[in-house]
Amino acid sequence: MRISELSVTSAVATATIKFYQREGLLPPGEATGPNQASYGDEHVRRLRLIRALIDVGGLSVASARDVLGAVDTPDLPLAQVFGAAQRAISQTDLYADPASAEATARVRALVAARGWHVSAGNPGLVGAANVVDAFGAIGHPELADLLEGYAAAAEVVARADLRSVGRQADVAAMAETVVAGTVLGDAMFAALRRIAQEHITFELYPVVHSVAPVHTPLAPVAADAGHDDPRGIMPCPK
Repeated sequence: MRISELSVTSAVATATIKFYQREGLLPPGEATGPNQASYGDEHVRRLRLIRALIDVGGLSVASARDVLGAVDTPDLPLAQVFGAAQRAISQTDLYADPASAEATARVRALVAARGWHVSAGNPGLVGAANVVDAFGAIGHPELADLLEGYAAAAEVVARADLRSVGRQADVAAMAETVVAGTVLGDAMFAALRRIAQEHITFELYPVVHSVAPVHTPLAPVAADAGHDDPRGIMPCPK
C-alpha cells in the first residue's frame, strides 16, 4: 500500500507517519520508485504499537524509540528488553532522585524477604523507597506498612505478565509483548485499581442516604444479560 493508504488504514496522519520514520520509530517501506515506497501490514501493526505506547502508555517519542529499538534488536535477551521497557516508563523524578538510606533499606529488606532476584539498577527499588519517604514527609509513615500487600499483588501481576509472554509463538512476538505488557500494563493496572477502590469503598463504608443518592453504582449482570440496560447502566459482572 502507498503511504496515503497506510494513513487511512492506521488512522495516523501522513505527516505523523513521516515524522515517526525520521525519528526511527517506523521502518521505511520498500522503495518502488523515486520518492515512493510500498508499505505492508507490519507497518500498520507498528504504527498501532507506537500510538499505544505514546497515547496510552504516556511515553515520549525518545522513550518509545528506545523501547522499539530493543524490540527490533535480534537475539537481545528478554531480560534486556524488559529493562528497556522499565527504564522507558521510569523517566520521572520518582525513579531518579535518591531516597533516604532508611527507606532504601526497608525496600531492599522486603525484596530479600520475598526471595526476589533483582538487579541493583532496577528502577523500582528507588521508586518504592521514594514513596516510603513521601509517606513520612506527609505525616503518615504508617502507610509504608502497605509495602507487603502491594508486593504480593505486584508478584501476582508480574507472573501474569510473564505467562502472556510465554504464550507467544516466536521471540519477536515475545519481545513485543514484553514492551506492550510493561508499558500498557502499568496503565491498565492503575485503571483497574481505581475501579476496585470504588467497589471496596462501598463495601467497607456504605453510605445511607435519606434521599436518592446522586451516584448509582454499576449494576451486576442479570441472568438474561446481553442487551443494553435501558437506564444506561453498564453491567458489572461478579
